Amino acid sequence: MDFAPLIARKAERFRELEAEIASGQLYDEPRRARELLREHTRLKELLSGWELLNKSRQELAENQELAKGEDAEMAEMAAAEIPSLEKQIEEASRAVQYALLPPDPNEDRDAIVEIRAGTGGDEAALFGADLYRMYTRYAEAHGFKIEPLESSAGGLGGMKEVIFKVTGDQVFRTLRYESGVHRVQRVPVTEAQGRVHTSTATVAVLPEAEEVDLELKADEIRIEVCRAGGPGGQGVNTTDSAVQVMHIPTGTIVRCQDGRSQQKNKEKALTILRSRLLEVKQREEHEKYAAHRKSQIGTGDRSEKVRTYNFAQNRVTDHRINLTLYNLDTFLQGNIEEMIESLQRADMETRLAEANLA
Repeated sequence: MDFAPLIARKAERFRELEAEIASGQLYDEPRRARELLREHTRLKELLSGWELLNKSRQELAENQELAKGEDAEMAEMAAAEIPSLEKQIEEASRAVQYALLPPDPNEDRDAIVEIRAGTGGDEAALFGADLYRMYTRYAEAHGFKIEPLESSAGGLGGMKEVIFKVTGDQVFRTLRYESGVHRVQRVPVTEAQGRVHTSTATVAVLPEAEEVDLELKADEIRIEVCRAGGPGGQGVNTTDSAVQVMHIPTGTIVRCQDGRSQQKNKEKALTILRSRLLEVKQREEHEKYAAHRKSQIGTGDRSEKVRTYNFAQNRVTDHRINLTLYNLDTFLQGNIEEMIESLQRADMETRLAEANLA
């Protein structure tokens, strides 16, 4: 497929954005400014990739010509570079195709991550704590910021529930495929006879909703203040700092008590509520026009089993793309880049096929 005409239109759009950004008037409308700056960044990456692709193609043609020459030494050197140039062209071509895909409006957003212990009692709560540490270490290694929003402790140092916000560059795009049921197979610390148990934890990754995305009307929410309590709440037990917010039309309830400030807990609860309601809204809209489509990497639904962590074999398997890695020990330390990149590639391949760009 000849992308040159399409690239030419993208280059013209890029020049228009350059002029609008330079004018300074763009910043009179903050939301529009954010959208256009994101578009500008995407187009800049696309045009840079296109330039690299054309440069690599030209170098390949020159090397192929030199490889046929009479100078044996020069021909040998040119021929030796051909395989790496061909690989570079393949990668650059794929990057250009990816960049031509319509962007997901949520991919540049921060994310709200919710981890909950599933079946397995204390062992499930321990696994939930393992997943929280895994994502925390991954985030720290990639310059993301973690902000705890709410948590509920389990036995033996586990976590029944933990909700946190991840802030950084394209966070939701990076973590979105973690949503679903994560299954662990190992011998629990409470198992005296050495038998392997299977436990689960659910992960939900939501794009953080902005106030402009979803208006929370005052008459549709009920905010109650109560005394904090339970494990982990000792530091705030002396004040009525816990906040519970209910969205009356849907019955959705969010409770926050981790912060020492009632106002902070209220802000956190509203952030979580807004993101949950946005997820429901987007899912309903998606189902209206794409009920027939099931992505290669799965629906992302939190009820879908997405991954198994097998300690006996030091194995982690993602069932959506049938990828197995034998590095579970380092994987749980936050070394999850290979899995995330593989999931992103699988999704891109599916989208390319649907868009007829492959």
